[in-house]
Amino acid sequence: MSQHPPSPVVLVTGAAKRLGREIALALAAGGWRVAVHYRSSAQDAVETVAACTRIQGDSALFEADLGDENAVKALVPSVVERFGQIDAVVNSASTFEQDDAASFSFAALEKHLHSNTGAPILLAQALHTHLASRQARGEKPVRGAVVNLLDQKLWNQNPDFLSYTLSKAALEAANTMLAMALAPQVRVVGVAPGLTLTSHLLSDAQFEALHKLSPLGRSSTPADVAATVKFALENQSITGTTLLVDGGQHLMKFARDFSLMTNHT
Repeated sequence: MSQHPPSPVVLVTGAAKRLGREIALALAAGGWRVAVHYRSSAQDAVETVAACTRIQGDSALFEADLGDENAVKALVPSVVERFGQIDAVVNSASTFEQDDAASFSFAALEKHLHSNTGAPILLAQALHTHLASRQARGEKPVRGAVVNLLDQKLWNQNPDFLSYTLSKAALEAANTMLAMALAPQVRVVGVAPGLTLTSHLLSDAQFEALHKLSPLGRSSTPADVAATVKFALENQSITGTTLLVDGGQHLMKFARDFSLMTNHT
């Protein structure tokens, strides 16, 4: 009797809460074994692992500071040690701190570049190395994917969150270069949400009003983004491009970041 291959394994960074958690749960529901990464939200991460395990049967917790190069380099080997393999990475974690042209500093840019750009590139590199080693051992076909969470801000720029936006623009450019460099083993796809979840900077009323500011009358929901990530991971013909999931918000001109548009109530 032939044995079924093990379920694929995906590492989701920033999966303890918010959008990363929604992505982890959607992938678990789709049959993926989920490696839940977190930095400091330990209890939330434990709850995400428990929820994924109830859905799929196998999930595990991985702590790492994505601003620490050594910690990032150890992440994929840790996932492989726990699950025996890794097949995909979803880079959902992001540093998101406000600065602008007046307050910009090397330190702010470096902080964002390390976690938002450098870490995803290192994780893609590690995934490719792992898949190549599996292929060298005779396992075929060996294919994987990286999904990088971007932002509709890249197609609708404003002067807020300068270092964050620069780090995401660099990651969007890296999508193209990595897709070329890591093929055919690894596909690289961007997913760019619009305003999806509220924050401490917005009241519920402000969020609801801003969420409606799009050609479709609604921006992205967590379910929309998670479904798109799942699609990008599983569609074998997509690489080197970005899927915008924002209700068309990138088609509209906003002078400020959503979190600073507090006059829309």
